[in-house]
Amino acid sequence: MPARLSSMELSDPATPQASSSPSDATARRKSGRVKHKPVLLQSDPNLSILPNGNAKRKRTADVEEAEVDNPDSEESDPDESDGDPDEEELKEKRRKSRSKKASTKPAAKKPKTSQLKTTNLPVRPAVNGVKKPSKPRRPRAKPNAALADQGTGLFSEVFSQGHTVDAVAAEWITRYDQHNANAMCELVNFVLKCTGCDLEVNVHDIEDPDNAASKLEDIQDEYYAKKITDYPLISKAKGYTSFRSTVTGFFSALMQTAHAAGVLYSDLALIENIEVWVTTMSSSPIRPFRHTATAISLAMESALCSVYSEIADSTANTTRQKEGEQKKKKVNKERVAFMQKIVDEGERKMKMVDTMMENIFNAVYVHRYRDVDPKIRVDCVTALGSWIAAAPDKFFTANYLRYLGWVLSDASAPTRVEVVKQLSKLYKRKEDVGRLRGFTERFRPRFVEMAMCDAEPNIRAAAVEMLDLVRETGLLEPDDIDNVGRLIFDSEQKVRKAVAGFFAENINDLFESVVEELGGDEGMAEAVGEDDPEDYDVPRKSWLKFKCLAEVLQLYSSEDDEGTEKPDLRKTNATMGSAETDSRFSLAAQAVCQGVPDVKEWEVLAGYLLYDYSSAATNGHGSKNPEHLFRERCQLNEFEEMLLLEILNECVKQRLLEAVDSETDKKVKKPKARVEEAREAQEHIAVHLAQIIPQLLRKFGANPMTAAVVLRLEHVLNLETFEELRQGSMTYASLLDDINKQFLTHADQGVLAEASNAILHARSFEDLQEVTEGKLQELWSDTVNSLRTLASARDSGKAFDLTSLCNTVTRIANLASVSDCISVFESEERLTSKKSTPGTSASLARILIDLINSDVVELDDEQPQERGQLTTNAIKALLFYHMWLIRFYKTSLEANTPVPKLLETETFASALFTVMNTRSGTDPVRLAAAGACLDLYTLYASLRNLASPTASKDQPNKTATPPNKASTQHLPPANIESLTLPIPPECQTTLLTIFTATEKHHARLSHRTLEPSPRDDNEAIDDAPEDSDSDSDPDDENEDSEHRQKQTLLAEKQLCELAGKMVLAILAQVLDVDGKGKVRERLKRNERKLGASYREVLAYLSDDVGTSKTTRAKGKVKPKGKGKGNVERKDKAKETTGKKKVEGKKGMKSKETVVEVSSEEEEEEEEHESEQEAEVPDDGIEDGEGDEGDGGNERHEDEIMGD
Repeated sequence: MPARLSSMELSDPATPQASSSPSDATARRKSGRVKHKPVLLQSDPNLSILPNGNAKRKRTADVEEAEVDNPDSEESDPDESDGDPDEEELKEKRRKSRSKKASTKPAAKKPKTSQLKTTNLPVRPAVNGVKKPSKPRRPRAKPNAALADQGTGLFSEVFSQGHTVDAVAAEWITRYDQHNANAMCELVNFVLKCTGCDLEVNVHDIEDPDNAASKLEDIQDEYYAKKITDYPLISKAKGYTSFRSTVTGFFSALMQTAHAAGVLYSDLALIENIEVWVTTMSSSPIRPFRHTATAISLAMESALCSVYSEIADSTANTTRQKEGEQKKKKVNKERVAFMQKIVDEGERKMKMVDTMMENIFNAVYVHRYRDVDPKIRVDCVTALGSWIAAAPDKFFTANYLRYLGWVLSDASAPTRVEVVKQLSKLYKRKEDVGRLRGFTERFRPRFVEMAMCDAEPNIRAAAVEMLDLVRETGLLEPDDIDNVGRLIFDSEQKVRKAVAGFFAENINDLFESVVEELGGDEGMAEAVGEDDPEDYDVPRKSWLKFKCLAEVLQLYSSEDDEGTEKPDLRKTNATMGSAETDSRFSLAAQAVCQGVPDVKEWEVLAGYLLYDYSSAATNGHGSKNPEHLFRERCQLNEFEEMLLLEILNECVKQRLLEAVDSETDKKVKKPKARVEEAREAQEHIAVHLAQIIPQLLRKFGANPMTAAVVLRLEHVLNLETFEELRQGSMTYASLLDDINKQFLTHADQGVLAEASNAILHARSFEDLQEVTEGKLQELWSDTVNSLRTLASARDSGKAFDLTSLCNTVTRIANLASVSDCISVFESEERLTSKKSTPGTSASLARILIDLINSDVVELDDEQPQERGQLTTNAIKALLFYHMWLIRFYKTSLEANTPVPKLLETETFASALFTVMNTRSGTDPVRLAAAGACLDLYTLYASLRNLASPTASKDQPNKTATPPNKASTQHLPPANIESLTLPIPPECQTTLLTIFTATEKHHARLSHRTLEPSPRDDNEAIDDAPEDSDSDSDPDDENEDSEHRQKQTLLAEKQLCELAGKMVLAILAQVLDVDGKGKVRERLKRNERKLGASYREVLAYLSDDVGTSKTTRAKGKVKPKGKGKGNVERKDKAKETTGKKKVEGKKGMKSKETVVEVSSEEEEEEEEHESEQEAEVPDDGIEDGEGDEGDGGNERHEDEIMGD
């Protein structure tokens, strides 16, 4: 009906209204409208309320039709117009209408309506108050269509692509209202189908809930008899990706819909029946039932938490409105009573939901959080974390937090990671920190223990990040802060990176306390004034932070090395044979550069290190002067200087890497200005480094520890910059002079190694090669002449310094490793040098061989350590000399040029053989001689294929010249056979004796039992006496475990290194060439007893199938034979040994390979190796070792813990 009356009706005298008062008629005549009561915003049918609360007016179809059919509408009202419009007005209106149509946006497309089920419930969530806008959910992945075809009824509806879980849940609630037993039967069968079971229950089973346990037991027995190995919840098959989210989403929607419809509160039998069947299945001994029911129960609990929080918020809002109404002067008692009724109803619902949550928690979570399956334990931890976040009033209490604390000691790494993740989320809630105080006091020691001692690096890193959050709350003790801060020296990169921020906060705390001691900001301003960004040599406030950084690093390092000498791991690295390995201080410096922003200003740090405190102390005017106190507080000791030099090194490296990456990164297009800025930064760093390296060497060059760190700065110096500078060559020559000075004045191996690497880096630039070669020649001259002088004094019987002789030979060995030394070693004349000193005229090679031969005569010297070091370095120098010879031979033979007569190999080999026979046991000098002997023969064996490199290429139609009849101009004068001869039998026997001693030494330290050696009268291989645990020295038992572990690792390294060189010699056909295979057999005797590293070494030697499972599976080593012979050998191995799958860890693909059947010896070996590995401490879970992927077929294995 029309909403207004026309003016004709108002003015008609025949109408009853016409008899009204004149005033009313006048008023109506003026307005032409009838007044109506205003329509409220929420009750206006022409308004649609958007989800964000905004109102938008829309014209419904009914209103539009009414307006079209109504002849008395507003637009057609004759009284509203002054008369018919003329032609010009009509044209103007048409023009305006066309412009409006052109400017309007096209109509929005109507949403596509699919064949979705709609909710038929008469009541939706509005009955429970205004719902908060929910967070946008991730779109659910569509299940595979074939999955819906696998079931019927509810299962098919849930997994059908044309349905949503909300609509299916609403439809199920409707069916439940019609016939609750049928609907409940359908729901229970849906749960059974989700477990992978095709068996079903009927309505009679549902009507008898007391018999639910026995019915489920019968179903489980039938399911177990089918031997099903997989179930949908953990299946990796296609189409099951979103299975879990769909199932849990359906039950979550079911709880929400039941809450919205009020069924959750009006029909308690609904939740009770679901609990009976689902909670019973959650305690099933069969894993598919147990896991699926647990996931469903946790989803229901999560939905109830959301409902609980929603009701609590609505009740709290209503309570506040009621209190506000009561405070008014005129209280509307009816409104207050109505609000009180709403509050009472909300509290009643909260109690009911609280009871439901408590029942599920006690029936499911209390037992499943310590389930034998780690996947279920992870699900429980994740669920509890979400419950605490969703309903903090209910779950954010000590009664529930303790479950997270107990799981911190879980045996499964994923479970520990998850609980740390959930706790980190809780500690980020600053408003709820007070609730965590008691929990933190109880479990703080476990937090620190996980950060320091956990077996998994990612767990340790996560624990450190969590402790950083705990520290921000003020709940961490000072001792715990220091213990975590020491992880800056940890060996794991993940841990160091995670602790960098924590360590930086330690530095900031110390810095703030020191600033307060010096008078606060006012005292600092008086002491240093304002910072000049261009002057790096003037004291500034950041110097004090550098001092605090050095103090903390020294404190943590000294506490880690308590009871030992001053920490210097460069010696350890040299002993382990890994000179390129960064020290613990370098690794710590890398983490510090990432965590402490102040140290990135490396120019300021360099100025701080170069500052002269002696002049500052002289210029001080009194002990109470702020400037004097500041400089006195910033003064560094020797060890702190070394630490800051390491940090300077890493800062320069990272700054250069950033500049290079920003210039060379092709993935991101950069403007030219940014590229030029990166180049200028590199040039600036190079120029500044070239200036400060000599200054640092002058100040810190006397100490070997700091000198080595300063020399390392030259490795990152971009020498190409010197070519562009006007005086670049002079600056570069001065820098090389400083490096040569360090090389000649130091005997420390660390300094010599860094100086040698600096020289090698300098030789890599061809444009500056002339300057480099000149300085290198001076270095050779000074070193060789010094050796000639000392050797002459030694030969003539005069007094000489053995330490100086040893240091000189060490320098020669380092120089030979970086430059071609053939001419120097063969020359019998003194090299030109600035110093003219008398000495022997023998060649350098002959002098070094004489020093090796003298090792036999001078074994009883008073300085055995220097004597052994002298022999070892002489062997190294000569071995490098022969490496350069091999390179020269190959180049000459390939270029078809004559080769001059050079030193024969027999002399050096004879000297090595003498040392091996005179030394005993596992003497380091004896092992060095044995390794050099094997390397020597293996190197010269590589010349076999170079006898006539051009014969077959240049003359393809002629017969190729045999290797032994090649033209002598292409070969060394002694002929190729003299250089590629196999190792003599007597030397081979000595090598096996050395190997036996090394093997037994390693077995004794690692507590391994070796195979008994077969005694043969014709074989003198195992003549060395066998060591036993009973023969070990008493002091060995009192050694520190860390020292013993180090010795064990060194022994294993020596064994693998010697065995590796013997394997290479066998492959080069210079060892074990008599056809008997004694050496090969001897190496394999204890292959399964000496660990995985030794097995991998021998894998390169074996031509049998299945010797090294790991290497063979990865494809690193292939059998030697090809074609039919290899196939026959494989077939034979298959017949005798069979196949076995080698399965890697989680995330690795299984590879099938042919391996030997594991014997009792292998089992004993694996047992022994598992005992040697560091085990995770007992975490309080009785039966926490379970198969994760066996599908739950083993009943006895899947016994529930705590049931």
